[in-house]
Amino acid sequence: MTWTDRLRNGLEQTRNRLTDSITQALGQGGKLDREELERIEEILISADVSAPIATELVDELSSHRKTRGIGREEVLAILKEGIKSRLSGYERSLSLRNDSQPTVILVAGVNGSGKTTTIAKLAAHLREDDPTMSITFAAADTFRAAAIDQLDIWADRVDADLIKHRIGADPSAVVFDALEHARRRGGVLFIDTAGRLHTKHNLMEELQKINRTIVKRLGHKPDERLLILDATTGQNGICQAISFHTAIDLTGVVLTKLDGTSKGGVILTIQKQLALPIMYIGVGETKDDLHEFVSDQFVDALFST
Repeated sequence: MTWTDRLRNGLEQTRNRLTDSITQALGQGGKLDREELERIEEILISADVSAPIATELVDELSSHRKTRGIGREEVLAILKEGIKSRLSGYERSLSLRNDSQPTVILVAGVNGSGKTTTIAKLAAHLREDDPTMSITFAAADTFRAAAIDQLDIWADRVDADLIKHRIGADPSAVVFDALEHARRRGGVLFIDTAGRLHTKHNLMEELQKINRTIVKRLGHKPDERLLILDATTGQNGICQAISFHTAIDLTGVVLTKLDGTSKGGVILTIQKQLALPIMYIGVGETKDDLHEFVSDQFVDALFST
């Protein structure tokens, strides 16, 4: 199955909530009226497009209606272009170093967002691109034995080195040892972090301490500071993103579990609130279900019939 097919299938619930609902609300023929505009706004918000963005999109429809008239068959085309214009330019690939230092990728997010599996999938893609690349995993979530065990399994599957300590150890100590290992081996270092509730002050302090450890050892921040965001959390995920961004100055977002929600419109809100690149999106369990975000692909799949 191609990525386009995977993406279209993964966005089915959001497409049903958004484009199919709008089509049904418009009915047959005639011109767009005020009541239908209000219904479209409600549908957009129900798909977790934030109220301000939904209002902007509906205002654009209303403007078309007033200036030149607009038929129902044109509504989806105008919405599609409006969404494309808002997401365009917010794609970016992983930034990999080409000097003597390892590329350091710090991965953050709350428990259950898919941090560890996302690390594994990203590593698997890198392994496919370069079978000789050295890849190291740092098990810096020292509060859950299951997290370390899971990362150990994935390290074996993708042929990565694993640096771990005992349960309850200082996460920054794990990161320090992983940095030493990665400096010798080169390649890419993925740091898996704890994911307790983002509102807890000590979690953010811990992430900042890890950041400081990296800066002290390498002279710069992690090359990537990625937030793994579960799409099924909807607008609650935006609060998470703001907290993590404030703590560690995120460089990008990976949006997972889009296949498990009808509210994939949250991707627009992420862009609006944070202006951060949406680097990858996930629509399933396998590594092929995680793919670099391309706005045109995403919007085309969302509005496909």
